[in-house]
Amino acid sequence: VFEGRPTIDRELLENLPNLKVIGNSGVGVDHLDLKMISNFGVKVTNTPHAVADPTADIGMALMLASARRLVEGCQIAVSPDTKYFAVDWLGVEVTRTTLGIIGMGNIGYRVAQRARAFNMRILYHNRNRRRKEEEEAVGAHYCEKMEDLLQQSDFVMLVVNLTPETHKLIGKKELGLMKPTATLINISRGAAIDQDALVEALQNKVIRAAALDVTYPEPLPRDHPLLQLNNIIITPHIGTATVQAICLMAEEAIANMLAALNGQPIPSEV
Repeated sequence: VFEGRPTIDRELLENLPNLKVIGNSGVGVDHLDLKMISNFGVKVTNTPHAVADPTADIGMALMLASARRLVEGCQIAVSPDTKYFAVDWLGVEVTRTTLGIIGMGNIGYRVAQRARAFNMRILYHNRNRRRKEEEEAVGAHYCEKMEDLLQQSDFVMLVVNLTPETHKLIGKKELGLMKPTATLINISRGAAIDQDALVEALQNKVIRAAALDVTYPEPLPRDHPLLQLNNIIITPHIGTATVQAICLMAEEAIANMLAALNGQPIPSEV
């Protein structure tokens, strides 16, 4: 299954009585009805290792681009109307600020490793606390309550799987807890944020900015209010869109499927 295709529904499963394994390319499996699939005795695998580094990279890229107003700056630099560069056109710094990571799995941890090089103070919220040595290796501090992380962070990065628990995890209340100078970055799934609440928060300067690699739906309708704002960057779900990652995802998916078919331990079973 690549980019959510083909659609895995009951009809398909009933028509494929010999199906043993569904190999998903990518880590998110919110487009698969896992319970229904397992009722047919079919295994599901994903590719968490291939996606971790490129997705962490896009998280850092979005954070830096938003902080330094890179997209806007590029438009000014190339605009035919630009006569001079304004001296009071300012962004904010990333170095020595506080990053709050919501979801400290494979990708979240790679984000923390990168953020450490920027001397960032790293907070994280996760279902399960990481081992002490893992926390110490990146200098990360655990926040049992997400609220504590939201109140302290200059940048909040969402790196969660989309589940019923994380659907609209960030809504009006959560945005209200964030600093007015804070930026929200989403590299997980669009539906993890209440987009109507985000529009309102950005319009009313409840938070400084947002940077999203994912939205709901994708692409957004062309008249969507998020597309009218100047304090947002949206990229077209390109977290794993690198030459290397696409090859690695295919290799990882195939290794999983071959293991399943040969009755061997499956490297990445969901």
